Amino acid sequence: MAFLDPYVQDKAETATDPDWWRGAVIYQIYPRSYQDSNGDGIGDLSGIIHRLPHVASLGVDAIWISPFFTSPMLDFGYDVSDYRDVDPMFGSLGDFDALVNRAHQLGLKVMIDLVLSHTSDQHPWFKESRSSRDNPKADWFVWADAKPDGTPPNNWLSIFGGSAWEWDGQRMQYFLHNFLKEQPDLNFHNMDVQQELLDVARFWLERGVDGFRLDTVNFYVHDKELRDNPPVDAGSAESEIAPSVNPYTFQNHKYDKSQPENLKFLERLRSVMNEFDAITSVGEVGDDQQGLAIQAAYTQGTERLHMCYGFEFLSNAFPTGTRIAAVLENFDRVASDSWACWAFSNHDVTRHASRWNLSAEAQRVYTALLLSLRGTTCLYQGEELGLTEAYVAYEDLQDPYGKRFWPKFKGRDGCRTPMPWSSDQTNSGFSEGKPWLPVAMEHVQDAADAQEADTNSMLNFYREMIAFRSGFPALLKGDFVLVEADETYIAFERTHGNVRLFCAFNLSDESREVALPEGAWAIETAAPFKAVQENETSTLPAWQALFATATG
Repeated sequence: MAFLDPYVQDKAETATDPDWWRGAVIYQIYPRSYQDSNGDGIGDLSGIIHRLPHVASLGVDAIWISPFFTSPMLDFGYDVSDYRDVDPMFGSLGDFDALVNRAHQLGLKVMIDLVLSHTSDQHPWFKESRSSRDNPKADWFVWADAKPDGTPPNNWLSIFGGSAWEWDGQRMQYFLHNFLKEQPDLNFHNMDVQQELLDVARFWLERGVDGFRLDTVNFYVHDKELRDNPPVDAGSAESEIAPSVNPYTFQNHKYDKSQPENLKFLERLRSVMNEFDAITSVGEVGDDQQGLAIQAAYTQGTERLHMCYGFEFLSNAFPTGTRIAAVLENFDRVASDSWACWAFSNHDVTRHASRWNLSAEAQRVYTALLLSLRGTTCLYQGEELGLTEAYVAYEDLQDPYGKRFWPKFKGRDGCRTPMPWSSDQTNSGFSEGKPWLPVAMEHVQDAADAQEADTNSMLNFYREMIAFRSGFPALLKGDFVLVEADETYIAFERTHGNVRLFCAFNLSDESREVALPEGAWAIETAAPFKAVQENETSTLPAWQALFATATG
């Protein structure tokens, strides 16, 4: 694949740049659904290796691989029973080492998903902890006595529904679980727990990973006094981390997460990462009440996380120009010293093409907008094909979250269906066996091979737009100034050195006149949008973007 050679050469020049992550594009891979190599219907590490040239051809900088650790798979890898091994369904440690090696050959960094807030109840640590109240790991998880009437210690709720406390008849105590009852929370007030988890991070860094996506990073530490959460204030905004049908949204989660003691652990984790070259970290912050404030605190200075991404653009709220401007201005106000990581889709939310009911034209302009924001970008597998949310019948449902709240909330399986690689192969080229989730029939026509040769395809648009972004330091690391925004339009300037880049986005199906800021502007004809002519006021057609440069 000769077209990769210049790309790999360019990436090699920044391989040891400690700031490579600023302005990077990270491509998320959900391994169960990417590529199956052995016919069991489940994607695996060898399958990812096979498809890495596709990822590299996009021009992205890194991959983030969702969990592949040993697990009972009740939450599909987010319930870890061994942090230092690969689940056999995904392969082996040797396969992982081969994946890292191949990715690095292609100029791709490798980030893995560390799930440190909780384990599986099948983890040896928990089995020992629950065996008695005086064993060496008795305090490694969050245990508490029942109230005198036998009810849980407090009112904390699980994101997956019901109480966050589960009774254990062996210890005759409750244990805390913020997610499934089979996912007990680790006790971060115990320094031995912290040290063990730091050693886990070091284990993977020594195997060559380039960074971590840290799952539920604000759930690590709980309130030691186990105080009740207060109710949410009347008129609170729609939750961005849980569906409205879930009573979890009724509480202000003041005490069960986002505790100040978390910062000390993040500083310890950063110290471990600093032992290695050019490492980065992205923290997943799920907190409706304190979102940006938590992001700012967690990324403050150079001693904590490198960046966080919240849920501002992962919610159902439609991203009008006004809303996007408000999010960006709020970020600049609350977290001006932090570096953002923006995403529209991931493995936990409805694909944004469906969530916002976007046409193909709208998807393109919103992609251009995402890739023009100040910060790092996370793309989710299938975005580059323009995939919509798949319908998954109840009888095919795998997600415990969806099963719990069906039918008002259908869970996360619709964004996790297998990648369509081929329009004329069994299961669209994903697997020769029965896939763990059905391949969406509507996705077959958008398979990667069908888009490869079409210069106007969504796939080739992503390649072109990412390449365009890579060519402008202003888009990668430049300053940001909002110029104008309304419900169907947003414009801003990105500046790096003496180069100014004006970016304007028409988020409507009607053309509009765009007045360029003062200066000698030249329309960037290399941009994927080519329907605009240069004038004192430029006409921006429906669902189009304009990029123009000026110096000085």
